[in-house]
Amino acid sequence: MRVSKRFAGFALSLLAGICAAADIDFTRDIRPILSENCVFCHGPDEATREADLRLDTEAGALAVIDPEHSGDSELFRRLTSEDADELMPPPDSNRRLTPPQIELIRQWIDVGAKWEQHWSFRPLVAPPVPPSPAGSDATVRNPIDAFVQHRLAEQGLRPAPQADRPTLIRRLSLDLTGLPPTPAEVDAFVADNSADAYERLVERLLDSPAYGQRMAWDWLDAARYADTNGYQGDRERTMWPWRDWVVRAFNDNLPFDQFTRWQIAGDLLPDASEEQILATGFLRNHMINGEGGRIPEENRVEYVMDMSETMGTVWLGLTLNCCRCHDHKYDPLTNEEYYQFFAFFNQTPVTGGGGDPQTAPNLAVPSDAQRQELADIDRAVADLDAEIQALTDSLLDRQADWEQSQRERLADAAVWRRLSTQDVQATASELKILDDGSVLSLSNPAPDNDTYTVSAPLDPQRITGLRLETLRHESFPENSLSHAGSGNFVLTAIEVWLEEEASGEATPVPIDAAKATFEQPSHGVDKAFDDNPKTGWAVYEGRRVDRSHAAVFRFTEPLQIEAGYRLKVILRHESVHVRHNIGRFRLSLTDVPQPQLPTVSDALLAALRTPAEQRSDDQRKLLRTTHHESVPELQTLQQRRAERLKRRQAIRAAMPKVMVMGDMEKPRPTFMLERGLYNQPGDPVQPRLPAFLPASLDQQNANRLTLANWLVSDENPLTTRVTVNRFWQQLFGVGLVKTTEDFGAQGEIPVQMDLLNWLASHFRDNGWDVKDLMRLIVTSHTYRQSSKIRDLAVAQRDPENRLLSRGARYRLPAWMLRDQVLAASGLLSPVAEGPAINTYQPAGVWEEASFGKKKYRQDEGEKLYRRSLYVFWRRIIAPTMFFDSASRQTCTVNQSRTNTPLHALQTLNNTIYVEAARVLAEAVLQADLERDAQRIEMVFRRLLARDPEQAEQAILLAGLKRTRTQYAGRMEEARKLLAIGQSPRDRALDPIEHAVWTNLCLAVSNLDETLNHE
Repeated sequence: MRVSKRFAGFALSLLAGICAAADIDFTRDIRPILSENCVFCHGPDEATREADLRLDTEAGALAVIDPEHSGDSELFRRLTSEDADELMPPPDSNRRLTPPQIELIRQWIDVGAKWEQHWSFRPLVAPPVPPSPAGSDATVRNPIDAFVQHRLAEQGLRPAPQADRPTLIRRLSLDLTGLPPTPAEVDAFVADNSADAYERLVERLLDSPAYGQRMAWDWLDAARYADTNGYQGDRERTMWPWRDWVVRAFNDNLPFDQFTRWQIAGDLLPDASEEQILATGFLRNHMINGEGGRIPEENRVEYVMDMSETMGTVWLGLTLNCCRCHDHKYDPLTNEEYYQFFAFFNQTPVTGGGGDPQTAPNLAVPSDAQRQELADIDRAVADLDAEIQALTDSLLDRQADWEQSQRERLADAAVWRRLSTQDVQATASELKILDDGSVLSLSNPAPDNDTYTVSAPLDPQRITGLRLETLRHESFPENSLSHAGSGNFVLTAIEVWLEEEASGEATPVPIDAAKATFEQPSHGVDKAFDDNPKTGWAVYEGRRVDRSHAAVFRFTEPLQIEAGYRLKVILRHESVHVRHNIGRFRLSLTDVPQPQLPTVSDALLAALRTPAEQRSDDQRKLLRTTHHESVPELQTLQQRRAERLKRRQAIRAAMPKVMVMGDMEKPRPTFMLERGLYNQPGDPVQPRLPAFLPASLDQQNANRLTLANWLVSDENPLTTRVTVNRFWQQLFGVGLVKTTEDFGAQGEIPVQMDLLNWLASHFRDNGWDVKDLMRLIVTSHTYRQSSKIRDLAVAQRDPENRLLSRGARYRLPAWMLRDQVLAASGLLSPVAEGPAINTYQPAGVWEEASFGKKKYRQDEGEKLYRRSLYVFWRRIIAPTMFFDSASRQTCTVNQSRTNTPLHALQTLNNTIYVEAARVLAEAVLQADLERDAQRIEMVFRRLLARDPEQAEQAILLAGLKRTRTQYAGRMEEARKLLAIGQSPRDRALDPIEHAVWTNLCLAVSNLDETLNHE
């Protein structure tokens, strides 16, 4: 074998620095080299695999490796070749192994080329807790310390001493609640000499409602929670009840395995509760695209992909999105397995159409107050139902007496008999006789004018009057009386004729008088028989006609009809108002001496005059209902019941609707998508778990609940590792695995791997108890260490503190900085839960981002000072003060940090920071303190939980003197500063002195220590 002379010479000089061959660890030393430089072309993805060679599997690698003989191994020959055509990686790949890396490969081959599965895919087994390092006097409070100090000893390092108590309580309070401790809390802790003082502090903070609020923030980032849909329309949604559920779940210490099942498949649990269904809002937090021109199916596929990939990131720490179009380049995930994951979420009935921010399936979620009111209403309705039933039962005994009284009252009431219409004609439209005897105009569009002629044979009888009913019908606009825009009509003439059937001779029947249910001003019913075609009867009441009407026409003389006669009625509509023709009407006759508009219905009158034993069911029901309606006491009860039902309906209409999960009754088939395109379906797939990870669950009829159960099963090696790592990141600023989002081959190999595996095993085996895990971590000496650098040489050996030789120090996130100053100043509102609020924001931000379509309306009062968790989050332009936060457009689990000038621009000038400084300054000036030094101490204790050092006092006292000089004679400038923010100020204070102390409080709020986790 020919080896590069250049490499050979350089490698010899490195041998002393390379680890001993026996110490080579495949996972730590070899796999990262192969993954970074070789696996892209020789990995899982068949599409990019060269020479049919795999270097991501043991079987594949052995094709080019001869264990214990690097000189005979093709892999080593290619790595060291001087021939550009044979050198690997190829020169044009922009990848190249360093000589130390090549030497590591050689040594690894020569000691047997031991292969190991990727560390995070291995079964999770708790490693033994190592003994304390020999001769060490460092504090070991729990197994975390044993693992950390063992690793430190290997590197010749020692842990830092414990931080002082003020630092500890501030650190712990910020980590567990996101809020600083009060001076009283600091004093109590510092003065507590009991052995368990720290442990009791931990318990108090874990029991605080603020704990769940702090824990929820990172979960909302991962869940891509926001208050709008995103995209250009960015419509507002009401997912906040799910946010509040997350807070409660952390406060209630819901075991993380249940926390998982509920959010992935709560709706599929047996007898799923409202809370379990609400939890599935996690999956529906994705963006919704309602832009015009979007294809619904394309949207739907994007939504399902988002659900799949979010699950992959949050629970598996895998980059599933790398498999949309092809097999994963580095991890053993195939393109087919991506769509098998996709299939779990593909059964949602969401179609992708429209941009409804409450797209079904959704769940109406009442607030506690609404829930209580609904319960009160239900009880009240039940009580009223009981009263109504008792009263209606008592009315049965009074039914006969009531009927008799009604018969006596209506003894002289007219009985109207429907005219048995046989023939109807119209001059311009088509008419139809309906089953109820009414006549309907079928023409649409209606003619401008029309005349109807109705003809009916008569039996021998006496007739004193005619009733015309104008009736609503659904075929007319808004169920009105005609096709006119107002639903009105104008009857310009009504003519009644008596016709002899044999001769055809017709005699007019004069009308003496008429009455109507309503008459439009200047269009009385008498205008229908005044022989003037320019006038007529109409019923417009200033709005679209929305009720039926009737008119009674009394004949001048009663008609005594003999056999062989017909009645002909002509209705003329010759108004200048077009289409004002009666659309539906019915004619009836009576023989009473003075025909009047009926006070009761014909049906009721007939029922009353029918013997009880001969009545139909409908007649009995009508009489019973009418009797009940005549009882004031019953009507009062029913009105009260109706009012409560109306209130219940109003509450339900006002309840926020949370988008949740649900599966279609008929399963939707799932296909692989070529290049991830929605309209390029390939082979069909079923919901399945990945083959490279153990899964003993029955997958025959797999659904989301199958997936959820597998995620938290003992055999899944990823979920507990990934979850514990995120909680560690939350406390230390960086996870034990720095690449929180990627536990695959391209992710970081943990420096403290044994610690991670032990913690993950403990978390799983201890009931997925989140508070127990947090308690275990924060009570360790590792967590309690001072963050001060004691030895620069040691710090340079581990600049990022990955070995954990000191406490964590990092920039606080912007949301926590805001909450910190609100709490320290006393401005923080205790109100939690409910709809998001609009706090201070520069003018025009929303408007510019939305082309003027979204207007920012700032809230007032205490809403301005609620915790950052409750600030309204618009996806196209996130809250401006949270410049280092996730966009919430996609799942984010890796925290970003910044100390750019933008950060200082916010914390020195944002309204909330200046106002908080003003309010804190006011509290300082109102306190019973005589000297400036005492006031500075109060500021420090509020913001930093400690007293200032002498040098700090001197600097700030000099600053006070300088600021007083600057403000001297500049009252307007002082007042301008004090006018910032809406909270009222104590006008009894000297404005200049107040402004001076505001500047000092703002300065202390911006100290490096204030802005950092110490």
